[in-house]
Amino acid sequence: MLSFFRRGIMSKLMLGVLAIGLFAIVITGFGTGGSGLGGVGAGSSTLASVGDETVTSTELTDQVNRQLTRAREQQPELDLPRFLRTGVFEEALRGLISVKALLSFGRDVGLAASKLMVDREIASIPAFQNLAGQFDNAAFQAALARQNVTEQALRSEIEASIIQRQLLLPIAGNARVPQSLALQYASLLLERRQGSVGIVPAEAMPAGPAPTDAELQTFYNQNRTRYTLPERRVLRYAVFGPDKVAAQARPTDAEIANYYRTNAARYAAQETRDLSQVVLPTQQAAQQFAAKLARGTSFQQAAAEAGFSAGDIRQAGQNRQGFSGISSPAIANAAFGAAEGAVTQPIQSELGWHIVRIDKINRTPARALEAVRGEIAAALTQQKTEAGLADLVTRIEDSLADGSSFEEVARANGLQVQETPPVTAAGAGATTDIQPLLKTAFEMAEDEDPVVETIQQGQRFAMLAVGRIVPAAPPPLAQIADRVRTDLVAQRQAQRARQVAAAIVAKINAGTAPAQAFAQAGIALPAPQPINARRMDISQGGAEVPPPLQMMFSMKRGTAKLLEAPNRGGWFVVHLATTEAGDARGNQQLIQATQAQFGQVASDELAQQFTNAVERQLEVERNEDAIRALKRQLQGPGAQ
Repeated sequence: MLSFFRRGIMSKLMLGVLAIGLFAIVITGFGTGGSGLGGVGAGSSTLASVGDETVTSTELTDQVNRQLTRAREQQPELDLPRFLRTGVFEEALRGLISVKALLSFGRDVGLAASKLMVDREIASIPAFQNLAGQFDNAAFQAALARQNVTEQALRSEIEASIIQRQLLLPIAGNARVPQSLALQYASLLLERRQGSVGIVPAEAMPAGPAPTDAELQTFYNQNRTRYTLPERRVLRYAVFGPDKVAAQARPTDAEIANYYRTNAARYAAQETRDLSQVVLPTQQAAQQFAAKLARGTSFQQAAAEAGFSAGDIRQAGQNRQGFSGISSPAIANAAFGAAEGAVTQPIQSELGWHIVRIDKINRTPARALEAVRGEIAAALTQQKTEAGLADLVTRIEDSLADGSSFEEVARANGLQVQETPPVTAAGAGATTDIQPLLKTAFEMAEDEDPVVETIQQGQRFAMLAVGRIVPAAPPPLAQIADRVRTDLVAQRQAQRARQVAAAIVAKINAGTAPAQAFAQAGIALPAPQPINARRMDISQGGAEVPPPLQMMFSMKRGTAKLLEAPNRGGWFVVHLATTEAGDARGNQQLIQATQAQFGQVASDELAQQFTNAVERQLEVERNEDAIRALKRQLQGPGAQ
């Protein structure tokens, strides 16, 4: 709600400061392994110092790397230079300096995190827990291995996070604002404004004379970034699958016969039973249950009266061995020795006292070899195909490791080599069959050795190499002349639409009614639409609130303003006619909600101001030369 009042004021929230520590590592990974930056920043240097702590190039590279990985989940084609232009490098550096300042100050005043405190934090992290929600050391070690994090590094980060919380939570954990202040802002939320919004569509403007070749060239030169294609790659690949091992995967009669003998129990006569079972805590309870059955009460009714649902008692399709495993051998013997419809006497196991009813006996006769030959042949074919493909993958990888070329390996194994047109990391220009290869292809260097990648687990694979990298660049004008011409005409129409809209705004501000000003525009335009809304509608709508409505709540009454429509579609004319002050007295729920949200804003502000004060006291020293060098290194060749 209060984001309307405070939008843009806070650059970091308290938890945002902490996020660079523990949870960034556990959730998004630590280090540069497998993330796209390779060994950049491997030679760690000091970028800044504050108190007894330092920020190194390795730490900053790790942080930028984690954020790039997250951003690529939404934009797979995003490259590092473009990502850095968003300011993430500077923001990550400021965040790390803040974290180190708090850590140094906390240690100076005697704060610490014991081993027990760190152990408890580790045990509470879901990534380190089993399905029962308990700490699992195997899961812990596996997660660390996946993220390339040592246990000591994780423990250090957790220790720092605990110290930061010890500092910030007492200062900013429960900030409150007076109800009188909340009343004023709550009343603002009830303010009502009325006016109108009209649009001057660009498409309503005349197109004008066709652009000349010189005008097209000038427009193209001025807007090259608009037409720039992302980096593309030409991939060389050779797909292989079951067809390559089909001959050797065909089972022989001897193999089928041996499989039948080895799995004789599977094809012998089978008996399974559908059972109903209750497990009662005491012998007395079991005897009382059996007495009910003896008096004619159905098993299901007696079970329901004992608190069991139908799903609790149902044990369908059980064989003797399986039922023995979930009860006991004695109980299984009793259940499988009784006739259909019979009920066993109470028998005790470690779980309690069991009573079992035999609902149905299912018997399957033995199956001869000829009856199951096709089934066995299919199973053996699958097994031999998977084994043959695994052997083929290993053979290809060994050949590549021994120095054989892409062509030599393909020829030796009868693989057909294919080449893609230039494709993007997002898959533009790529056929469906190579989509699974794109992630690896765009992580490879141009001169990197070929690799074997999985297209479909256990079924289809591909030997993959990067044939050529096409840097990001706009295509020649001749190839996109029609598009450029359309864009230039659209720009001219948008410019003309702005002129018309500006003239309408001038008339409204001079006293002409909005509807009349639109009618006098000299071109057919949609009539402006009335608007009647409260400020609360803006605060609750978030990003979905139309920009013209947002503008109306930042205007002076009796005025009109211009606002560009999305996608250069024209210009809005926003007019505010009247305002009506809100009054939240008596609306205690709104006042309390406003007070609570202002309390969070105040907490964030206190945390940030305290962090700023700590940095000023400890005197941050920045190594600007090292910072610039690391940024250039991350940006790549040609960076300034």
